[in-house]
Amino acid sequence: MDSDGSRIAHARRLASDFLIEVREAHSVPVLTATVEIAQLIVSELATNARKYAPGPAVLHLRIIGGMLEIELRDSSPVLPASKAPNPERVGQHGLEIVTSLARRVTIEATPLGKRVIAVIALGES
Repeated sequence: MDSDGSRIAHARRLASDFLIEVREAHSVPVLTATVEIAQLIVSELATNARKYAPGPAVLHLRIIGGMLEIELRDSSPVLPASKAPNPERVGQHGLEIVTSLARRVTIEATPLGKRVIAVIALGES
């Protein structure tokens, strides 16, 4: 993905297409709600990368067992941190959203920036 905002929508479509392919071509049970959750997580991660990282971002989607691993790498060395919940705060809720939807979220520094991995179950809403 590059810095063009249309890449966020493209990343959402990639996630959806990937999960539909997994369901239809490989007979892996994937709920429609799981597709929607994956799209939201991808959208939040891609938006944050576009907003805060100066360079390109890379999206990887993997199926491991009954789980979807969503990995986004970007060029920013700054690791995101969740803020205390505040319904009056405008914006900066992305990590809160991802954390609330995923079974597990891992954030780690890499030599070229960072990577964020969110894991969700394929067959549960």
